[in-house]
Amino acid sequence: MTIENLDLVCFSHLRWNFVYQRPQHLLSRFSKVTRLFYIEEPFFEDGPEQCQVTNVDKNIWIIVPQINRGLSEAEVISRQEKLLTDLFAQMNIEKYLFWYYTPMALSFSRSFHPTMIVYDCMDELSAFKFAPQSLKDNEQELIKKADLVFTGGYSLYEAKKDLHPSVYAFPSSIDKEHFSRGRSADIEPTDQSGISQPKIGFYGVIDERLNIELVGAVAAQKPEWNFIIIGPVVKIDPATLPRFHNIHYLGNKSYQDLPSYLAGWNVAIIPFALNESTRYISPTKTPEYLSAGKPVVSTSIRDVVHDYGHTEFVHIADTPEDFIKAISAELVETDRSSWLSRVDDFLQNNSWDNTWNEMVRLINQKLSNKAQENTIHNLNLKENIYV
Repeated sequence: MTIENLDLVCFSHLRWNFVYQRPQHLLSRFSKVTRLFYIEEPFFEDGPEQCQVTNVDKNIWIIVPQINRGLSEAEVISRQEKLLTDLFAQMNIEKYLFWYYTPMALSFSRSFHPTMIVYDCMDELSAFKFAPQSLKDNEQELIKKADLVFTGGYSLYEAKKDLHPSVYAFPSSIDKEHFSRGRSADIEPTDQSGISQPKIGFYGVIDERLNIELVGAVAAQKPEWNFIIIGPVVKIDPATLPRFHNIHYLGNKSYQDLPSYLAGWNVAIIPFALNESTRYISPTKTPEYLSAGKPVVSTSIRDVVHDYGHTEFVHIADTPEDFIKAISAELVETDRSSWLSRVDDFLQNNSWDNTWNEMVRLINQKLSNKAQENTIHNLNLKENIYV
């Protein structure tokens, strides 16, 4: 048996249409060979309890449970389990692989019998703001149940490698063809084109992981620089964001449009705070920025230092003064042809296709091993019957 013989059922804490990142990159590739059912967290509203099923692409169904408000935790879990059972019957899901991004989904899915379980641990969710204590407990159980554990970076790999016999690190990858458009995009988006250079840019979710004080301090000291901040604001009060004439919050943008925004930037930044929420983070934007031909200045995030600290592609800086020094050095650079050539050499084997292919290889290998183990087990049972 191979992955092509199984439906892939994914449980995620991230909305499919929120920000295009690791789950979408990987799972959209799986949908080329099997059906994908992407189970999101429920919406709570009065009315008929049901699953909203949306076919967004060939072989991709987005599932959103709709559950009545005011229920106890045990009742919510029970309703989700029933809705999942109904979905399996409706969509004829019989042989399937469970793929988890959130251990919290284990509470309503543990009674099912998947052929295989994969835990793709892309973040240390227990360290995020408002994370419940039950998340840690569920993760421990999930790791025990999983056949394979993938991690979104080397720091997470170091944290999980001794908890399971089959843990593999898969750091952030890139779609080089897509982001290389940022080197030559002809038309800059209208909401950015009117902003004068130099433009210092960031895109991503704006939450407790972003060092907003650092951004504000640099902007205050360099009023002639313009800072472009792209992304949705979540889990923090927008009123706490620094407000200067040279900081431009452009809101969330589609994945397809990001290269056009990157094209107008002089320098890209990763101003993450150094806290529990970022301890294990492996920012996908690092190779994406580089693929677009943009020099990068980042705080000393462990996986950024591990993957790029030995190169001249990413400047590591943690203070406003060091950020200003690094950005200033890049702003006076006039010829990056040699630098771009070295960037391309460095990133040549970094792609979501390669990551996906290696994951498929590991999954199929594990499926083959499990099939052999089942065959041996069944033969032993027969021998015992006739002894």
